[in-house]
Amino acid sequence: MSTAEKNDLLQKIDTALNDVRPHLKVDGGNVEVVDITDDNIVKIKWVGTCVNCNMSEMTMRAGIEQTLRNKIPEIQSVEAINGLTIQNHP
Repeated sequence: MSTAEKNDLLQKIDTALNDVRPHLKVDGGNVEVVDITDDNIVKIKWVGTCVNCNMSEMTMRAGIEQTLRNKIPEIQSVEAINGLTIQNHP
């Protein structure tokens, strides 16, 4: 992907996230787009209360990833570069 194509895609992602941001801001949080990989994985950064929220993983999958994939079908997945790490304990 060329630099111009990547920048265009990053802009589309940021614009699509405007549908989700009002819901995050109600609780004092937000999300920033950090990067997109060559295999169309979006890297995000949680901001504000979202960093330590135990619902961030669900919000990422059900809200952010679903919104992005509906608006930009080439998106494969979304990964957070910060926030809580969800671990399954036996």
